[in-house]
Amino acid sequence: MFLRAVLLLLCSCASLAQEVERPYNILFLIADDLTDTALSCYGNEVCQTPSIDGLAARGTRFTRAYCQGTYCGPSRASLLSGYYPHAIRMLGYKTPRPMIGDRATWPEHFKDAGYHTARVSKIYHMGVPGGIEEGSDGEDDPRSWSQKFNCQGPEWRAPGVGETLEGNPDGKRPVVGGNTFVVVEAEGDDLAHSDGRAAAKAVELIDELKDETFFLAVGFVRPHVPFVAPKADFAAFPPDEMVLPEKVSGDWADIPEAGINYKTSVNMQMDLRQQRRAVSGYYASVVYMDRQVGKVLDALDRSGVRDRTIVIFTSDHGYHLGEHDFWAKVSLHDESARVPLIVCVPGKQPAVCHSLVELLDLYPSTARLCGLDVPQRLQGEDVSALLDDPELTVREAAFSVNGKGYLLREQDWAYIQYGEQGQQGAELFDMRADPRQLTNLVGAPEHAETRSRFAAALEAKLLAVRDNDLELED
Repeated sequence: MFLRAVLLLLCSCASLAQEVERPYNILFLIADDLTDTALSCYGNEVCQTPSIDGLAARGTRFTRAYCQGTYCGPSRASLLSGYYPHAIRMLGYKTPRPMIGDRATWPEHFKDAGYHTARVSKIYHMGVPGGIEEGSDGEDDPRSWSQKFNCQGPEWRAPGVGETLEGNPDGKRPVVGGNTFVVVEAEGDDLAHSDGRAAAKAVELIDELKDETFFLAVGFVRPHVPFVAPKADFAAFPPDEMVLPEKVSGDWADIPEAGINYKTSVNMQMDLRQQRRAVSGYYASVVYMDRQVGKVLDALDRSGVRDRTIVIFTSDHGYHLGEHDFWAKVSLHDESARVPLIVCVPGKQPAVCHSLVELLDLYPSTARLCGLDVPQRLQGEDVSALLDDPELTVREAAFSVNGKGYLLREQDWAYIQYGEQGQQGAELFDMRADPRQLTNLVGAPEHAETRSRFAAALEAKLLAVRDNDLELED
């Protein structure tokens, strides 16, 4: 009897030790075209996002996280491959696989280490709305995943009250598809749309995989246009009550032509009513997406594996909602280049971190946290120490690109240069005195030394980005 008890105790201890040594899971949640200014945990008082707020309350919320490409294709290719866009020559909308060869992507690195990796909806680039309407794989990388699931949805064709806002000055243009500002107050419930279906599939997978070690990547396509959400989600955002950013006379006068965004109130022909309607539709889409995030997080709680799962929430880039009369992505101003980023690691204390980080840092940091090798070739930094001490400084500047120019963002300064030699102009902003980036100081004599410092730093950064182990033909 005594021997049996000893054996049972030893088996129990061995089981406990095995459980303690079990590596963390990864639950990676990424929204599409989400600005941090639309989240209540980042200070928005109109658009309430309780699910994302709840994650922020128990994780580390980064206030100065930057994407490496300010539109979907290069941003996703970068964070998933571990290389800056210019290193892999990826400024378009393709998979990074031809550029990286047999080198492991972020999820593939975990898959090679024994993780079950699963993709739900848009992780690598996928056309929205086209790819979602088709339910296609887009520019997915099959090697990255053990399983993959697409989440088809009606997008702008969803039944409901719809309106085309862009290029519709007389209000006669019908609801259209493509990368167009369209609002649809849709009939039906959450499951009528792609993000509701993505959340439902993620909930299923968490239950199925709870006894395995997993890397589950869940992509939400809202608030990317079209701004489609169940009708009830629009109730909190009457268009005539939406407040637009202050219109500043002469705002574009000191912005180089290359820095005027591809979508503006002017070229989109959106009057003030349409602009307010756009904000309303965007916020409704954010609230809808936030509710789907909540369903996934609730499933993680029910599964019993929250205490061994790292949860990450972010977006592929930011988004303009009328600042400078700019709309959408692509610009290198903060609204477009900065992203929400929340990282929740079991056992770590909640914190707000103002240190500069990049999306490129997720690959090496999660590898370190999970006890995996960190490939030396990765161009991101291991910023995991910030989860214990958010006051640390890991990088002096964040770097982002948009195909026309480059951003170097320090804590106190933002420098944007168009063309490698600045042939198309530059912008310099004192972010302490001018956080809205309204006064371009690049031509001010008293800041000539600062501009020269940044120009030299950018030249060095581009050399470093291209000094990698990739053998690419010209």
